[in-house]
Amino acid sequence: MAAPLLRLGVNVDHVATVRNARGGRHPDPVEAARIAIGAGADGITAHLREDRRHIRDDDIARLKQEITKPLNLEMAVTQEMIRIAVRTRPHAACIVPERREERTTEGGLDVQAQRKALSGAIGDLKRAGIRVSLFIAAEPAHIEAAAAVGAPVIEIHTGAWCDALAEGRSAEAQAEWARIRDGAQLARSLGLEVHAGHGLNFETAEAIARLPEVVELNIGHFLVGEAIYGGLREAVTAMRAAMNRGRG
Repeated sequence: MAAPLLRLGVNVDHVATVRNARGGRHPDPVEAARIAIGAGADGITAHLREDRRHIRDDDIARLKQEITKPLNLEMAVTQEMIRIAVRTRPHAACIVPERREERTTEGGLDVQAQRKALSGAIGDLKRAGIRVSLFIAAEPAHIEAAAAVGAPVIEIHTGAWCDALAEGRSAEAQAEWARIRDGAQLARSLGLEVHAGHGLNFETAEAIARLPEVVELNIGHFLVGEAIYGGLREAVTAMRAAMNRGRG
């Protein structure tokens, strides 16, 4: 049986990072989202951090109003973010861990430790008609806990695998790949929809596209970096082609 369509979500956070370095409105993450959609993105992801270091509240409101594809709001499990999500009603909300001192999201949620808070947040978001995903490491305990708290979707953190590959740690990369593969299979067996993201480039996206359980990749920093060399439209088009090769 053919694997399902693999969707590409393009994260525009770091377009906002460049804008915020000097202030003003350029480059505009909403315009970047339009370009990405025109190049083949199936959706747009944006992380509204508590400290607003890149995406701002106005960006989220404009993305929801102006783009023609689904908006996936990455967010911490806080009352402020739940209120914003319920008011904005994006297509999806991906709950991620967040620490003020980190450069980027450094790991997955500890679902077991946050079971009570996550259960309440998932219920609030579902009642608002928002699809909820949890950003987690591909550990059986976290995957099983995600199913237990009522999350319909998980997004597997691929950063450790990507880092090990980039740094030539082949044994560690192989172990991380096996963990991702087995985690995706476990999640699907529990009825969860499986997404993946963090640190992916053309080669790793093509590889992970071979896992039939994975139906969505969310990629941002790499694409914004590639856009400096050859343009965002070209970077997204090349990523879509890499994913198609892997899935095909």
